[in-house]
Amino acid sequence: MPTLTLYWLLVLLMVVGIIGAVVPGLPGSSLIVVGVLIWGFVNGFASISTALIVTVLVLLLSVGVDLLAAYLGAKQAGASRWGQIGAIIGFFLGFFGLLPAFLLGGPLLGMLVGPLLGAIIGEYFYCRDFQRSVKAGIGIVVGTLLGNLIQGALALGAVIVFLVTTWPY
Repeated sequence: MPTLTLYWLLVLLMVVGIIGAVVPGLPGSSLIVVGVLIWGFVNGFASISTALIVTVLVLLLSVGVDLLAAYLGAKQAGASRWGQIGAIIGFFLGFFGLLPAFLLGGPLLGMLVGPLLGAIIGEYFYCRDFQRSVKAGIGIVVGTLLGNLIQGALALGAVIVFLVTTWPY
């Protein structure tokens, strides 16, 4: 495979990684790291040292942002651990289509609504206050969505660093 074709296929893989950083349940920053590593195997790691360091840092930051954003969203909304646990359970139930209303909507819809419903139900078990439960559920979902946007920006930055440091290869 010509190097130019490989380069653009890896850039395409990295674009999928940027999308995955924003969309829950899809691989994100890890795809970007894989793309940089493949380029390093083909052209030597000296040519990608900066890009590799940046992408690994972005991967680590993305994991931290993911956890921190959901936690801060929950804390800001006054959610308990029950609400957070409910959101996690709701995410998995929604992702695998186990919520009856989302069998037709697919995993993306389930991943968006599942955590909200799970957080509301979990928080309601804890405090028996429906209004507070809804507020906690919305806080968890908003925090998670903001975290995903931050992860997308980090992933975009990593791809830009790769392009700048390898162009023209």
